[in-house]
Amino acid sequence: MKKVILGLGALCMLAFTSCKDDASSKVNSENVALAAERDANAGNLPMIKFDKETHDFGTIENGTPVETTFKYTNTGNSMLVVSNVKSTCGCTVPSNYTKQVAPGETGEFAVKFNGKGNGNKVTKAITMTTNTAKGNEQVKITAFVEKDPNAKTPAQATATGTSSILQAQPKKSSTKPGHEGHNHD
Repeated sequence: MKKVILGLGALCMLAFTSCKDDASSKVNSENVALAAERDANAGNLPMIKFDKETHDFGTIENGTPVETTFKYTNTGNSMLVVSNVKSTCGCTVPSNYTKQVAPGETGEFAVKFNGKGNGNKVTKAITMTTNTAKGNEQVKITAFVEKDPNAKTPAQATATGTSSILQAQPKKSSTKPGHEGHNHD
């Protein structure tokens, strides 16, 4: 048994040592040069600075479209590339964005907002997909959207025959011993 283990050990050693090639012969010098250039330029990423990061429309009428423009400057050392500008909501539509901005130059995009609400403050985020270190940048719009004067109140909705959550439901009480006061539907 010792001879078998000793033989397997020798065979493994032979297999590991026979596969030793010169590792430096497998390195592609072109790839090394590209990696060195990439690493040298790593600190030269574009950087973005906005003229404002939030725009407050103040109080707006329900369903009245409003618009603003966000301006951004490339404060980095290489070309800023904006590949997309989007919002998570269909009521907020960004458009006409500058796709490439050279170092020191300024770009912009417009945002149209058609707010609908029930007398509440609304905040929407707009995300830019860029080639900055973070990969995306975000700005926001806010507004207080006035209540729609034509919207039905819960009392009006109930009066027209539609049900309301606020409408009281009849309660059933159990008459079984030990179940007093429990409501069962």
